[in-house]
Amino acid sequence: MARAIATSAFQALKGTYKGVVKISVLLVLTYLIAQGLNSFLPAADYRSALGLPNRVAVWAVAELHLMFAAFVLGVPIFALITEIIGVATREKRYDDLAREFTKLLAMAYTLTAVLGCVLLVLFIVLYPKFTGILSKIFKPTWIAYIVLIFGEVIVAYLYWYTWSLLQGVRKKWHLLLGLLVNLWGTALLFVADAWVTFMMSPAGIDDANNLVSLWGVIHNHTWMPINIHRLLANVAFGGAIVAAYAAVRFLNAKTDEERARFDWMGYVGSFIAIAAFIPLPFAGYWLGREIYQFSEQMGVSMMGGSFAWLWILQAMLIGSLFLASNFYLWLGMGRIPGAERYTKFQIGMMIVLTIGFIVWATPRSIIATGTEMSAMGGSHHPFLGLFGVMAAKNTAVNLMILTTFFSFMLYRRGNRIPIVPWAVAGKALQALAIAAAAAVVLGYGVYSYFVPSITRIGFSVYQVSAVLTSMALFVAIDIPLLKGAREIGAIRWGHIPARAQYALFFLAVSFTWLMGLMGYIRSGIRQHWHVYGRVMDESANAYTMAHGQATIIVSCIVVVFFLLVSVVFWLAARGGEPAESPAGEASAAKAAGSAA
Repeated sequence: MARAIATSAFQALKGTYKGVVKISVLLVLTYLIAQGLNSFLPAADYRSALGLPNRVAVWAVAELHLMFAAFVLGVPIFALITEIIGVATREKRYDDLAREFTKLLAMAYTLTAVLGCVLLVLFIVLYPKFTGILSKIFKPTWIAYIVLIFGEVIVAYLYWYTWSLLQGVRKKWHLLLGLLVNLWGTALLFVADAWVTFMMSPAGIDDANNLVSLWGVIHNHTWMPINIHRLLANVAFGGAIVAAYAAVRFLNAKTDEERARFDWMGYVGSFIAIAAFIPLPFAGYWLGREIYQFSEQMGVSMMGGSFAWLWILQAMLIGSLFLASNFYLWLGMGRIPGAERYTKFQIGMMIVLTIGFIVWATPRSIIATGTEMSAMGGSHHPFLGLFGVMAAKNTAVNLMILTTFFSFMLYRRGNRIPIVPWAVAGKALQALAIAAAAAVVLGYGVYSYFVPSITRIGFSVYQVSAVLTSMALFVAIDIPLLKGAREIGAIRWGHIPARAQYALFFLAVSFTWLMGLMGYIRSGIRQHWHVYGRVMDESANAYTMAHGQATIIVSCIVVVFFLLVSVVFWLAARGGEPAESPAGEASAAKAAGSAA
């Protein structure tokens, strides 16, 4: 026993050491290549890469890096939560699922690191002057970032390689490693967000762009909203990719046991994705409000100027996410005995979701000929224009969020019947909470048309507060309500139509496309500024491209991302299953080590 423990510990340390060496070599090579190219090439403020516009080259690599970084930062959060649930319930399947999550994560680390190093080379070579300015301001944070990278690598590799070693009474140490992985990852995110948000809402520098306050530079106007927004987005995005991986494994499964396991994994991944997605629009509202407060001109450009029509695409994508997630849940109810009693709600929920989708995707003004404008009496349609304002859209999205939350709660209760004495009163109070929130959202939505715009803006806070309060109250009642509930029957995992798996693919692709689109909008509203209002972009590419061109580039990036993700899926599938014999576990660890 002691020899086995010593062998496992040695393998864990050996794997971690190899990971640290690989990252060290990668960073050194990146620095040498960047400095070598910078010395070899003629001095210039801007350069091009192989004839490509420098903005496009940096954009593509940065977006791919961001997507993989979001994945490797989001997955450990719900891997740890799943592992904790396994400890609390003493069900091994949760521990196996957390390990499956982490195995997938291990495969993505290499791509994240490589893309980050390529991005750094591009910045130094293509934007030497601007990179020098940022380096002068953020040098202390760059040192902290490198320290955090090594901390993340060490604890992540230990977390993966010690899974078999730290079981039983030693499980608490493995949970501690999982917590450290998430703390280091979150710290990395917060540091990187300081660089991004400084470019949008600079602070802490004087008129000559000299550093005055490092904390002022970091804690700029949009730093904390982006931190919260990206944390939620990373979890939602990671969950969607994991669900897509489970869908691939489900469709390729050869046995009922495999289908059951990956059906359950797909459900857990999608549940995490949509649970994090539901509050995401609220974080987006906060970010948008902070952008407006920092610069009204930038806010107007974002929502009512040159980028306004991209929000119609955003609305269509988010609306599709709501429809697809509810579609998956309703198909999933087919494998839950007793859930058929809730099918009567599906038509009403579909009507709410469809109307909300239509309202949210309705533009305020439309592109029209002179004759068409004359017939309408202006650029706004006399009827449809009423639904193009934010008052209508805020109302629509809050009702869609409330409806999707209600779907989740019905799914959760599908095969269970409460037996507590106060069950009838509890369910009535839950229904009242949902109805009251819907009434508040609709009431303020209608009232918004009768007050000035400055008053109308504040109504969104009341609508959001009503929805969040009702959801919190519903869950607070639901937990004790279902305690000890009578089960109608066990969930028949694996008994779900194949089309449900394609809904999971759709969720993953839509999340990724949405991330690329919103990243372009957030960065593009700076227009011809590297740092808004402080450092101007004087390159030949300092222009706002046409929407068609931008969306094509985003789509190409998404395609490349999923080609790379398919490699990650393939390597993860080759790595063996988490519940295999020790020989199989060693094979999985070896595969993960070679990939990472």
